[in-house]
Amino acid sequence: MATVAVVGSQWGDEGKGKVIDYLAARAEVVVRAQGGNNAGHTVVIGGKKYALQLVPSGVLTPGTVNLIGNGVVFDPAGFFAEIERFEADGVDTGSVFVSDRAHLVLPYHKELDRLIEESKGAQSLGTTKKGIGPCYTDKTARVGLRTCDMLRPDAFRGKLAARIDAANETIEKLYGGAPMDKAAMLEEYLAYAERLAPRIKDTGVMLSEAIRAGKKVLFEGAQGTMLDLDGGTYPYVTSSHPVAGGFAVGSGVGPTAIGEIIGIVKAYTTRVGAGPFVTELSDATGDLIRERGHEFGTVTGRPRRCGWFDGVVVRYSVRLNGTTGIALMLLDVLDAFDEIALCTHYSYQGEKIEHFPADLDILSACEPVYRKLKGWKRDITGCTTYESLPEEAKAYIAAVEEISGAPVKIVSVGPDRAQTIVREEILQ
Repeated sequence: MATVAVVGSQWGDEGKGKVIDYLAARAEVVVRAQGGNNAGHTVVIGGKKYALQLVPSGVLTPGTVNLIGNGVVFDPAGFFAEIERFEADGVDTGSVFVSDRAHLVLPYHKELDRLIEESKGAQSLGTTKKGIGPCYTDKTARVGLRTCDMLRPDAFRGKLAARIDAANETIEKLYGGAPMDKAAMLEEYLAYAERLAPRIKDTGVMLSEAIRAGKKVLFEGAQGTMLDLDGGTYPYVTSSHPVAGGFAVGSGVGPTAIGEIIGIVKAYTTRVGAGPFVTELSDATGDLIRERGHEFGTVTGRPRRCGWFDGVVVRYSVRLNGTTGIALMLLDVLDAFDEIALCTHYSYQGEKIEHFPADLDILSACEPVYRKLKGWKRDITGCTTYESLPEEAKAYIAAVEEISGAPVKIVSVGPDRAQTIVREEILQ
């Protein structure tokens, strides 16, 4: 089966964009299945950097069909801003379609996101304030609006007006905020509805037909396993399921439609926002990793917290996703270190912890137990084959495979598409 899913194996920001772009160049269909424009990929092609948020990465490959699935929460304003940026760069966006079942992120969701975060003070979750959580809340409460509602403008006007009134009541009475301008919002979003209508499709049907026809399909992941609503470091998580199982629910096909699952693993560990981080390095080593890895959020610009490779996290991710292969990213960031550490397990009150705990109080008290390897201390960005890598780098890769329990099939040694070592071909 010519289908592959790409999932983040840590807290997101693992470098999925590059692998997705590499595979998208071979794919005939690329589909996003969860999250919204709170997630982002950075892709570098020929030295030019592209930041993707809602639009699937296949947009950069002519002839590829790009689907935004039903599990995505869809921000029309953000979408068209992104489309306009691509078109200004000469990228054809006519192949981008959105599910008629995708829920709409609206201005009151963003305002509620801001007010909710501010009300929590020091206990805030560190959201992107893109309205994602409040939109998923409306979806779960069964009061959300979907893209299919936009196809009937008169009905959409009435539904949106009612939801604005309800949101304004919450904004004013619960949070003491200023009400949203209903007339302006109705005018803006009815215009978006007209503009979006040609792109609204039953993408689940389109995807199923492509798979039955034997086309090469890439399921494009956003965010990371440790941000999963069920499996992540709750409550410091997103509001959807960025694990492999989320692709089936969020794209409109069954789980047997996915042939291979590639886990994207950064050669070290990072996360944005609050929550426990066992291997975090709050020192000069962490600063050097951040500097060399340019570790700042694609969407937020926030500096990422940095630490050594956490094998407990990746091993957990491999199990949760059913990972069939790893893409090891940003290995070149470690070029500068004399010694490199990998966390093999945790220690909690003298007990060996090999499996990722659910209780964050326990997680916060865990200490990393490291295996230390000799660094290679040379520039590997010009390496084009596995054989050309230093022996110390090969030893590091072997340690990642042993600790995680999954084979490393791709190794990235730089940001450009060409700086990719493929040990086993995927999506042939």
